[in-house]
Amino acid sequence: MRALILALSILAIVDSAHVAKAGLSSMPRETLAPADTAIATDEATQETEDQIGLTKAKRREVQRGLTRLGFDTKVNGKFDESTRAVIARWQEEHGYPTTGFLNAAQHKVLMDAATEAGKSEHQDRRRAGSRARYSRGVGGPIGAIGGAVHSVVGGVAGLFRR
Repeated sequence: MRALILALSILAIVDSAHVAKAGLSSMPRETLAPADTAIATDEATQETEDQIGLTKAKRREVQRGLTRLGFDTKVNGKFDESTRAVIARWQEEHGYPTTGFLNAAQHKVLMDAATEAGKSEHQDRRRAGSRARYSRGVGGPIGAIGGAVHSVVGGVAGLFRR
């Protein structure tokens, strides 16, 4: 009987291993080259950024977008030195001249990429939420026993579903 329980426990662990994804991604970030080389050679300056008409709210959107794309910055609506450095890193990664200022084309590319990244994150959270709904926390020895039983029962049920 113990051998059967052990075998079923191992099967449950192996079967549920695909759910456990944690840690930093080892995949490189997708880098996008500018669509138009003329735009890439246009240097962004304070003047080109002023032409976009970025209000404090729109500056926050840019900062959130940069963070969503993996360029962490404070979201305060001010383009201070640290935000300018983050914009310059984003520009460098995308093949733009690294000025720390945006022009209209760069702003559009940045916001479009941030929107796509946000959609992807939302879908990932929804997928994770559908799995997490059935998981339970360990919560001490009783919870650990219940979790093990739940895993074994889930593993056995999984064998019959296939």
